[in-house]
Amino acid sequence: MNSFSLENKVIMVTGGTGILGQAFIKAIAEAGGTVAVLGRNQKVAEERVAELKATGAKAIALIADVTKEDELKEARKQLLDTYGRIDGLVNGAGGNMPAAVVQPKDDIFSLNMEGLRQVMDLNLFGTLLPTQVFGEAMAGNETGSIINISSMASQQAVTKVLGYSLAKAAIDLYTKWFAVELANRYGDKLRMNAIAPGFFLTEQNRTLLTNTDGSYTERGNLVIANTPYKRFGDPQELVGALIWLLSDASKFVTGTVVNVDGGFSVFSGV
Repeated sequence: MNSFSLENKVIMVTGGTGILGQAFIKAIAEAGGTVAVLGRNQKVAEERVAELKATGAKAIALIADVTKEDELKEARKQLLDTYGRIDGLVNGAGGNMPAAVVQPKDDIFSLNMEGLRQVMDLNLFGTLLPTQVFGEAMAGNETGSIINISSMASQQAVTKVLGYSLAKAAIDLYTKWFAVELANRYGDKLRMNAIAPGFFLTEQNRTLLTNTDGSYTERGNLVIANTPYKRFGDPQELVGALIWLLSDASKFVTGTVVNVDGGFSVFSGV
């Protein structure tokens, strides 16, 4: 028996229409899982589901905003009506927003509080709410796995991205706290872990890290200089940790934040 297989498991992926989400859903399908692709962009969600089905995988597109509980509950109903169960949840939705970025010239005693709240709402409560809604449906299963997405910004000070950093730091503690509470109530049947990616190029950060000709910006060069591998990550390099944490191969793992970062988190810069 392959303990890394996701055969007969139904996995919900929020943020399934993003760049990292695309890598996630493909890997889950390749591991034999049934994939629920949840996002706000219906066109992209349906296109990705069609691509998965063309390979013989089972998949469903679900349209919802992760900060709106009523939309999440409707998505849960559609998923349960179609497949009858939920075995895994990947809280992949999130990202930064311009209003929550603090530039070097900005007055740090005149922060954009509304911008900070918005990015906290998306990243933190956009993880908590799906866990409440989809986790409830997983609680009666024999096994279940919830994966949150953390960040290097939660582990050390990364300039400019204050709101994003606050949200991801909160997710780290939430992952540990909720893992303990799940174990206290459900034993080893339902667990929670997180993946902390290093620097991967996405649509949100591409212009911050690279120029139009593909060369690195000043910030991009700083990231590369502090990454021992001296390159950005490829989304495919996240899926090994993802499949391990979703599968029965990690049944004794809970409350853990797994760094996938090319060594960024352990390098002192010297």
